[in-house]
This record gives sequence, structure tokens and C-alpha cells, in this order.
Amino acid sequence: MQLKNKIAIVTGGSMGIGQAAATRFAQEGAKVTVVDIAESEGRETEWALRQHDPECLFIHSDVTKESDWLRVMNTVEKNYGHLDILFNNAGTNLIKTATEIKEEEWDRIITLNLKGIFFGAKHSVNMMLKAGGGSIINTASTTALIGLPKMPVYSASKGGILALTRQLAVDYSPHNIRVNCICPGATLTPLVQREIDLGLVTAEALIHGVPMGRFAKPSEIAAAVLFLASDDASYVTGTALVVDGGRTAH
Repeated sequence: MQLKNKIAIVTGGSMGIGQAAATRFAQEGAKVTVVDIAESEGRETEWALRQHDPECLFIHSDVTKESDWLRVMNTVEKNYGHLDILFNNAGTNLIKTATEIKEEEWDRIITLNLKGIFFGAKHSVNMMLKAGGGSIINTASTTALIGLPKMPVYSASKGGILALTRQLAVDYSPHNIRVNCICPGATLTPLVQREIDLGLVTAEALIHGVPMGRFAKPSEIAAAVLFLASDDASYVTGTALVVDGGRTAH
């Protein structure tokens, strides 16, 4: 088991990539705390994770509120005593051109995707410093590296995550805290399926230019996250691990 007795937090862990990563972490021996604003899905995920370890839990929380992060950290410290891994994954998308985006929409995406990541890293670092080290993995995107149609605010938030990841790595790697980000390509998550079902985008458009010619499965992204979380990545920090079926190489 790659994460035996490790203590992990996964935000946005009730579905999609977050849920797949939480499941892999638990399968590999970690005690996982899922943090999500989706109550019913979070409780279902908690039940599934407890089949691997009965100490896994779900905390209903809004990652954009610092007070919620303080409550999460207090709960984790009380239950487990320390923190080894943060998968800072919560986020969402908005498919509109720059001229269509309203100010409140811009603020909502930047707050959730970037500010939420910052709060998670800030408070996890404080706990990891006490424990002597840890691993933080932030979810960025291939849109941090290349331009895709109708995603200006999403791309801006993910580019910010990439830059923040590198900066945090520089500050905290001397303290044995590794900070990396994952850059998934087109992944068939419930959020993406909903966008397809609503007609906001087509499946063909999303996988256009992907040499492998298909979506990633959430479990394939989770496998890369597991690597970054594990001791196998002990000399990996400040990097963006691209998992995109070759899209950015095309």
C-alpha cells in the first residue's frame, strides 16, 4: 500500500476526479477526509470509503470560506493529529466568451477555483509544518498551458493555480512540503457530462485534437494524483503533471 496510515484531505471529493482520487487513496491505505459542498453525494462517498477504512469521513464545507477551512483543519487535527496529503481539487467551469461573462460570474469562478485552492494550501501548510512535511496536489488544467474556446475565466483561474503551485513549492520545499499540480485534459466527469447534456459543448469538440481520440476516465487522472501524493514522487515538486492524451503535444 503506497499511502498506508497517511492522512489525506480531498476537496471536491464527492464526484468525478476528486471521488476517484479519494477512492484510490483509501485503497492504498490512507485515512481520507472528503470536503465538499454537495451533502448527499459526500455522504455516499463517505460510506463507500469506509469500506476501505472506517475512519474515513466527509465534512460538508465551502472551500471559498476561510472559516470553513479552519473548521476542517480543526476536525482533521482532532481526529488524526496531523495531515500528510492535500488534494486541492474543488472547482468548476464556465463556458462563455469574455464578452458574455458578467462580473459576478468572473468573481464566482475565480473565488472557487483559485481562492479556494489558496485557502486549502495555506491551512494545510500550517499543519504540515508541524508534522515535518507533506504533499499538496492542486488541480489545474491543460487550459493553464494552451488556449481553448470559450473558457477565459476558467483558463485564468487554472493559470493562476499553476503559478501559485510553483511559488508555494519554492517557499515550502525546504520544509519537506512538496507542492505540485495536475493538469488534466478532457475528462468525462459528471460536470462535463452535464455540460454536454445541456448543449453547452459537444463531446466531439472536447476531444478534438486529442491524439488518443477519447476522454480520460477520472480513475486515470486519479492514478497520476496518487503518484504525486506518494513517496515515489519524493523528488518531485513545483511541477505540472499533464495527463491529457497528448492534447498539448499536438
